[in-house]
Amino acid sequence: MNLQPVILAGATASGKSDVAVELAERIGGEIVSVDSMQVYRGLEIGVAKPTAMMRERVQHHLLDVVGLEETFDAAMFVRHSAEAIQDISGRGKVPIFCGGTGLYFNAWLNGLGTAPAPDPALRAELEAMPLPALLDELARKDWQTFDEIDVANHRRVVRAVEVIRLTGKPFSTQRAAWPERAPALVGRSFGLQRSREELVRRIERRVDGMFAAGLMEETRRLLECGLAGNRTAMQAIGYRQVVEHLRGERGMRETVEVVKAKTRQYARRQSTWFLGQMDLEWVEVGAGETAAETAGKIAGRMAVVDGGC
Repeated sequence: MNLQPVILAGATASGKSDVAVELAERIGGEIVSVDSMQVYRGLEIGVAKPTAMMRERVQHHLLDVVGLEETFDAAMFVRHSAEAIQDISGRGKVPIFCGGTGLYFNAWLNGLGTAPAPDPALRAELEAMPLPALLDELARKDWQTFDEIDVANHRRVVRAVEVIRLTGKPFSTQRAAWPERAPALVGRSFGLQRSREELVRRIERRVDGMFAAGLMEETRRLLECGLAGNRTAMQAIGYRQVVEHLRGERGMRETVEVVKAKTRQYARRQSTWFLGQMDLEWVEVGAGETAAETAGKIAGRMAVVDGGC
């Protein structure tokens, strides 16, 4: 049996989690979450964390790893994922890396690059700076990163400026050690691809479902547990907008529409990243196709490469 890991990537709301469970049951696998937000305990509805039923069907790894008072980064992901692979393979199962955080996929496949470890004192200083000031410094010192970065993501802007100050070199040059494209696991690296129209419909249904399931109440509870103090978790689409609503910045209907718009934008960025940065075998998913049918197609392609019938 081939215990080499399998990659299942794609944009948010593309159906990865359901397909991964079906695939795991077919090939004897366990799932390693590649999601920068699902590692946080307490974040459930807003990050579409796999349900209890899904976790009963198939064992999941790298969910609920840290609390909101803690941080989690790509280096920690690499370490935890290595431990997960050893655990899963040691029991004769297949690791299935499923998620949409490109940075984590890249770090796992290519290493962490040459950027230095975070400096707590400098990080605190930068986090206290207003975003426009950070962006101005980034634009002056590293125009390439400024041109590519999500300027609304305060955490990533802080990290880029932090690296520049610590090293005296542009952040972009220190990522050059990574290959332009992450290497493929031949016959075992797949990306789910849906039509733009279908993905938008799924995003809108998912966001409506999150609010109906209690995203507002979950956010209130998380604020009591320290959500506002965790800059990483506060970047999660949904929670951030609900917090802004609770602060009186916008009404409920507008909040829902903003979450939908932000999720659509995020899905576009993910799709662009995966197309340009990873050698994935793309699997077209039809509008009426079930997760079991998609998993069957993937398993069939794997069998051909592995020499199965």
